[in-house]
Amino acid sequence: MHMKPRVLNLKNRRGVEEELERIGVSREGKRILSQKANLYLIKLEGIPSQAANLLKQEMLSVSADAAIKKEVASFAVSKSDVLLIGTEAHYNKVIPKLRHQPFSLSHLSCELKQILKNIKRERFILCLGDKQLDLAKKVAIMGILNLTPDSFYDGGRYTQEKKALARVEEMVSHGADLIDIGGESTRPGATEVSTEEELRRIIPIVGKIKELFEIPISVDTYKAQIAQEAIEAGADMINDISGLRFDSELKQVVAKYKVPLVLMHIKGTPRDMQNNPCYDSLLGEIISYLRESIVIAKEAGIDEERIIIDPGIGFGKSARHNLEIINKLSELKSLGRPILIGVSRKSFIGNVLNLPLQERLEGSLAATCLAVTQGARIVRTHDVKETRRAID
Repeated sequence: MHMKPRVLNLKNRRGVEEELERIGVSREGKRILSQKANLYLIKLEGIPSQAANLLKQEMLSVSADAAIKKEVASFAVSKSDVLLIGTEAHYNKVIPKLRHQPFSLSHLSCELKQILKNIKRERFILCLGDKQLDLAKKVAIMGILNLTPDSFYDGGRYTQEKKALARVEEMVSHGADLIDIGGESTRPGATEVSTEEELRRIIPIVGKIKELFEIPISVDTYKAQIAQEAIEAGADMINDISGLRFDSELKQVVAKYKVPLVLMHIKGTPRDMQNNPCYDSLLGEIISYLRESIVIAKEAGIDEERIIIDPGIGFGKSARHNLEIINKLSELKSLGRPILIGVSRKSFIGNVLNLPLQERLEGSLAATCLAVTQGARIVRTHDVKETRRAID
């Protein structure tokens, strides 16, 4: 009898559960077996050798494992990175054991429990004024409206009110879920504009959009004064490229008005961020930066459920860095927040395909679709109609 064996490509818990459903496994059986089917590799950095040794022993005790530096066994090194290797069922066994161990392993047990919860989370409700976006039901499209004369792709096109409003109308008709308005270019090498000039560009348009359209408005700014006046004019969300690093007062504004906040990773400033950016651990550094941004926000009184994270494609990254981020984007799920991605027309696509700005649509769509499969729930784009079709 031929039993037709094949290896399944089940990359997440949902896929495993669907296959168990097809087989006809009981509800309790699905719960137990799904925990055994997915392998989670959890990276820890700079762990004291004593803790690393204990971790390996505890993981082995539940039939899982941990990779540590070879010198740890003889205590020839003081620290080591650790790669934990186990299924959800393994972690459920080892976490209670770690609670009673020294060397901060009791704290690690809490972190591991939270990370396992975070990476399985799929339901996020984004409250934008009187509207709600259920990011589990569909990926949200954030249409870009640059009111600047020097943005890298559409600089100067929408500086006049009539053209800006016509562009909003077009993006709404094409399926945008929210509009992101920028009054200061953050392209590589860009110089800062005055607060007065940024306000002059943004505030009248925010008011007009609010008056004419029923679509949530995000304002792309890292400045507290801009954010406050934009929110008072009708903006529903703030998109901060600095992750609360450039203006220490922004967090108080966001906390006061209780609006959603995008926290983005950036290395350096727009003026110098592309001057040979380098990383020891690209995703590790991005996640650490964003984790710290979340802590800053929460300590200021910002509700964590209002926070969105963005790895900052093109903001202090080489073309190779950007490709690695998209390929490993799911690692950001460890933070338990919805992921926003912005790849639209960016230079790394041009570098890979050797194409100018006007010919990067297909590359942008391909990168966006890959990012969505890796966990992105909001995509920021110049090309709303095409992006909506591609991801739907």
